Amino acid sequence: MKGILVFCLGIIAVLYLLNIGVGVIELIPDNVPLVGNLDEGGAATLLLMCLRYFGIDLTKIFEKKTDRKNIIEV
Repeated sequence: MKGILVFCLGIIAVLYLLNIGVGVIELIPDNVPLVGNLDEGGAATLLLMCLRYFGIDLTKIFEKKTDRKNIIEV
C-alpha cells in the first residue's frame, strides 16, 4: 500500500514538473520574487525522494568514487 502511494506521489511530481497545465495549475506563480520557483523545487525534491524509495538514488550521481587501494591507513 505504501509503495502505491509513493508511486502516485512520484507521478504527480513528474506531471507538475512537466507543466501539463501550461502554468494554469501552479501552487506559487513563477513571477513572485524570491519564492516563485519553490514549488518546482519541492516537486523535484519529492520526485527524488520517491525514486530513492524504489532504489534509484540520483542524489549520488555526482559523488566521486574513491579507490580503496590508494587510501593510506594511519
